[in-house]
Amino acid sequence: MIRVIVTRRASDKTIVSFRVDGHANYAERGRDIVCAGVSAITVGTVNALEALLGVVPDSRMANGFLQAAIPVELAPERQSQVQLLLESMVVMLQSIEDSYGSYIRIEHERA
Repeated sequence: MIRVIVTRRASDKTIVSFRVDGHANYAERGRDIVCAGVSAITVGTVNALEALLGVVPDSRMANGFLQAAIPVELAPERQSQVQLLLESMVVMLQSIEDSYGSYIRIEHERA
């Protein structure tokens, strides 16, 4: 199962980091649409933050693992843009969870 943990600041609910860990095991390696979808969404979000906004998260990636933390000091407009991309990521992941809930679980925690 893939476990996604989205960490939000308690005071204003902004996303400060996210972590993805595990494998869906929906299908054999190379044919697992759940893993492929989750990977495309999460890695794509990190890439979009960098390419579109110039915001480089503190991130680590390994087989079946991605962790990304958003820099603390961002201008309010940039923070708003970052949050829009991150909230979009959550919506897309929730769509996968709605269809393939046996293979992915999204959890929220407070920072």
